[in-house]
Amino acid sequence: MIRIVVLGTSASMPTKDSWPSCFAIKHGDTLLFDACEGVQRQMMRHGISYASVKAIFLSHLHADHFLGIFGLMQSMNMAGRKEELQVFGPRGTKKLLEQVLAARELAPAFPVKISDAEAGKVFENPLFQVRAFEVRHYKHALGYCLEEENRRNFDEEKCRKLGIAGRMFGELQKHGVLTVKGKKIRYDDVSFEKKGKKIVYTGDTKMFAGLAKEFKDADLVIGDATFSDAEKDMAHEKEHCTAKELAEAVKKAGAKKLLLTHFSNRYDDRRPLLDEAKKEFGESFLAEEGLELMV
Repeated sequence: MIRIVVLGTSASMPTKDSWPSCFAIKHGDTLLFDACEGVQRQMMRHGISYASVKAIFLSHLHADHFLGIFGLMQSMNMAGRKEELQVFGPRGTKKLLEQVLAARELAPAFPVKISDAEAGKVFENPLFQVRAFEVRHYKHALGYCLEEENRRNFDEEKCRKLGIAGRMFGELQKHGVLTVKGKKIRYDDVSFEKKGKKIVYTGDTKMFAGLAKEFKDADLVIGDATFSDAEKDMAHEKEHCTAKELAEAVKKAGAKKLLLTHFSNRYDDRRPLLDEAKKEFGESFLAEEGLELMV
């Protein structure tokens, strides 16, 4: 299972109860998507070890999405981190962060690898890969898609009836065929393909034709719902989605769940945004600080 923890939900400005939009994923490695101010405190508060972060993925270079990196690195320094930290972001990320970290007072004592990401695969481990895709916001902005490989699982009931047990599973998986009690058994006949999980994060973006394509068959979309559809003109001017637009795209793509985030501070009550989304796509939910999802 993949654990998702919401660390921040606001657009641009924090409030007394919310932080700028940011979330963490724990799946083998711990990954951070955007880095709101005080992100390490949010991680401690909501049960995610900041010391375990393997990589950070920045959607774009507006300050509310990356300012938390510097405080996070200082906390990592104080905790004695030695492991390399990877940071990915759109064009300009490497130059900007390296200029700031060049100051002796801010330079981390552990290795940091900063990369300007292009559309395509940017990170992988044995469990999944992270792919970047271009969105429509600011000069350069990215969304990210975490995808597991499809894998084959044994059908336990079939295997039990055929007497497959213990080391036989490994042998059958390795060789593709095994003789049990005089009967030849093929791996494909006692296993099935299980589709890998897919989680999509839009970052900040206005709606555009290609966005629904990125959502296709996703288990979870975490998306920009900055404005209500009543403020559609403002949303388009500031290059954001409305909750309705986002829900329509998710429904069209056949995704399973939608988590709305990055809410404008004009909405003291965010429930109307949820109601707007649910009219288009019933499996829509509001992000809130500390919310945990298992996918």
